[in-house]
Amino acid sequence: MSTIKVILGAFLLLLISTIGKSQIETDSIKPPLFELSFGQSILFISESKIVDVRNSEAVVLPTSSILFFTELRPLKRIRFPFYFNLPTETKQFLVDSILFNEKARPSFGAGIEFRVAAFPISKETEFEFEVGPLVNVLFTEDKNIIFSPVAAIRFRLVKNENFVMYLGSSYSIGINSFGLLYGTGFIF
Repeated sequence: MSTIKVILGAFLLLLISTIGKSQIETDSIKPPLFELSFGQSILFISESKIVDVRNSEAVVLPTSSILFFTELRPLKRIRFPFYFNLPTETKQFLVDSILFNEKARPSFGAGIEFRVAAFPISKETEFEFEVGPLVNVLFTEDKNIIFSPVAAIRFRLVKNENFVMYLGSSYSIGINSFGLLYGTGFIF
């Protein structure tokens, strides 16, 4: 529990420092307001309903999913991401050389991200680092809804102010799952 408090405290500190530095764009030229991207996420899900797997030492195999990601960008430093993860395979656990499968459920979520740093690489390309808290929504097999806080980071390469390639990771605090995400997109 203390680890969760440390992580949340770090995010709050980052949030306060970033908001204090952010400025509303006053230029006559508006920045792009919308990013749309498609990618893939690999989820290392340790939460499961199989009692035998929970009570034994299990090797969790990653679950691939298609990632639909959009981000509203009203300010240069503050962004509002929305995402949908659609699994393309089952959750798999290896216990004592026996493979267990369980249906992987789609999830979606939203949150706020902050551009912490941006570094020009060339005249047309910029490297950005984003971090922020999100909320993940999952539906269980029993049709119950689980809300889970997520800590997320994303490294982005932006070319010509409209093409994006990214690599990131997320950690879902409530269900103890780690994710790796990557993809490409466009800023409109």
